[in-house]
Amino acid sequence: MVEHNVAERIRHPGLLARIQSAGQAARLFEPGMTVGMSGFTKAGDAKALPRALVERAREQPLGLTLITGASLGNDSDGMMANAGVIRRRLPFQADASMRRKINTGEVMFIDQHLSETAEQLRSGALPRIDIAVIEACAIREDGAIVPTMAVGNSASFVQAARHVIVELNLAAPAALEGLHDIYVPRPRPAREPIPLTHPGQRIGSGAIMLDPERIAAIVVTDHADSPSSVLPPDEGTDAIARHVIAFLEGEVAAGRMGPELLPLQAGIGTIANAVLHGLAQSSFRNLSMYSEVLQDSAIALLESGQLALASASSITLSAPMHERFLANLDRYRDRIVLRPQEISNHPEIVRRLGIIGLNTALEFDIYGNVNSTHVGGTNMMNGIGGSGDFARNGELAIFVSKSEAKDGAISSVVPMVAHVDHTEHDVDVLVTEWGLADLRGLAPRERAPLIIERCAHPDYRGQLRDYYERALLRGGQTPHVLEEALSWHERYRTSKHMRAV
Repeated sequence: MVEHNVAERIRHPGLLARIQSAGQAARLFEPGMTVGMSGFTKAGDAKALPRALVERAREQPLGLTLITGASLGNDSDGMMANAGVIRRRLPFQADASMRRKINTGEVMFIDQHLSETAEQLRSGALPRIDIAVIEACAIREDGAIVPTMAVGNSASFVQAARHVIVELNLAAPAALEGLHDIYVPRPRPAREPIPLTHPGQRIGSGAIMLDPERIAAIVVTDHADSPSSVLPPDEGTDAIARHVIAFLEGEVAAGRMGPELLPLQAGIGTIANAVLHGLAQSSFRNLSMYSEVLQDSAIALLESGQLALASASSITLSAPMHERFLANLDRYRDRIVLRPQEISNHPEIVRRLGIIGLNTALEFDIYGNVNSTHVGGTNMMNGIGGSGDFARNGELAIFVSKSEAKDGAISSVVPMVAHVDHTEHDVDVLVTEWGLADLRGLAPRERAPLIIERCAHPDYRGQLRDYYERALLRGGQTPHVLEEALSWHERYRTSKHMRAV
């Protein structure tokens, strides 16, 4: 039965002879190679080859440069990092073991905007891909690869790679075929405008095109994507959602957008997911999404009818929602499009469509600068992901965070962020459970009191007011007491609490 299923999935008859075990395919990898693997936020990632490479590394250290779309699932990043498979990693990860290796300097991590990786591969700024490992639900008669639940950078990896290994995943239904729209921009400077003017528009092919002779091996797997670990909404995230919804209702009332809003983008994570869940209780209808990732909340909004259509690069779901989604694929077929991440995150399209970007901050300061990546200013968490693509180029850049962390030991609102991912020039709105600060049209001296009073936790407002009042005595466009600007982070480092004694 399995053999029959494989033959139905590999519709190019000449490729059946290329089926190998993962262990055999792992022999194609040599130390120091640059490898592109499919996978975007735990969806559509290779399942068998990472484990086979760990076994291969027991015989010979590999020290690979690993490029993906975003984070991998199934603990693959951690296993490969611990086994010495990876020496260099980009552009995003979300694994605790990989994070430790990055922060000790054992793995060199290049943190990139998710729209940039494909461009740097195309221009030659990054090393050429030696082997691309791409998960597929089918291989068409012409040899084209049909992705699974994510596209990510897979099309660019295939285009750039010397050799391609396909992981044919029988756990991913063949019915996924038809969701994808694969468009790869031409090289610069002769590139034409990307002809996409609506989130639901299809402008490319339904599979990743390539000469089938470049497929060096096919590895058959039967392993589901890792389920999303996003937590359910709580009192704090519900409050953030209410503030965001009230703000958007105000934008509609002011005539700056219609009741269907502008296309929505939501970053991965609990808070952004909760805000989208909150939209189910709003009056908005006929919404659209143009995002990187579709989480549980997006599928729920599609089911309710409030979300008319959704475009993204991957679908990352909890186990129950994943099962429900696959069982009802026909309901979503005409309402979901999965694209390469250089298209889902492309500045040209984000600016054209006027995206409302909703992303999470680790911390932000009293002038609106946002830190999304570095704990304490030095230790990498996951990476900037696509938040910068949408913040700088969208119609609205909204950043959300709970006002405190570590049971109140850390304030998410600080005098100066210890690392800047998004400058004050790219941030429009800041939100915590306490309130919302609309920063548009405000100078730094107008922003600071608003952020302190509306976003900071009450336990920290007095400290922030005191700092700002003393900073004003120093003068300047953006007043600071420089010798104290990062003292909150230093206080936490030494005493494990930001609050002044």
